[in-house]
Amino acid sequence: MAATTRRGWEMIVVLMGPPGAGKGTQAKAICAELQIVHLSTGDLFREAVREGTPLGLEAQTYMNRGELVPDAVTVAMLLERLDRPDASNGALLDGFPRTLPQAEALEEALRARGSRVDLAIYLAVPREVLLSRLSGRWMCRDCSATYHESFNPPTVAEQCDRCGGELFQRPDDRRETAEHRLDVYMEQTVPVIEYYRRKGILVEVNGDQSREAVERALQDALRARRVG
Repeated sequence: MAATTRRGWEMIVVLMGPPGAGKGTQAKAICAELQIVHLSTGDLFREAVREGTPLGLEAQTYMNRGELVPDAVTVAMLLERLDRPDASNGALLDGFPRTLPQAEALEEALRARGSRVDLAIYLAVPREVLLSRLSGRWMCRDCSATYHESFNPPTVAEQCDRCGGELFQRPDDRRETAEHRLDVYMEQTVPVIEYYRRKGILVEVNGDQSREAVERALQDALRARRVG
């Protein structure tokens, strides 16, 4: 399909970063700075299924079988959401694309609509820092209070400060689980990072700073892009 004139989306931004990089926090700041909507694919799936839209029902058939929703369905869902009035200024895409085929499918679909990804942001954080953030969380069996070995340790190891209950660690909070999550992410997403780097639209921000410092760095990068 031939590309039409560029439609009303002022800016389409892709936000990338490994688990533990702080994407959720920074997504709010980016959307506020650019006055665009935050679109998480996970939220889109849940909303479409809840509302019973044709695409939502199609996606649900795959999810019910424990299968991944095909890229074409996800892209169609994103485009459908972008057509709503609140997305006229553009959107921040969070959670998609995660693989190179997804990035290429998204680019092709946007091009057919006279649009494109304008900016890709990657929050870069050293692996050991990510592992420290992702692993080491403990929870009380009795009152569900949470602790972290590095950021909020209990006064007495494996004992809750609040009620004295036993602390335990869920499988998702163990280091080996965090290692696997990071391995999968990097294997899938490094090609996407390089794809946007080759296009000249990648902005890499050091995520190993305070939340405020990361936010300032993102705002500086965004303003420089807009002025440029």
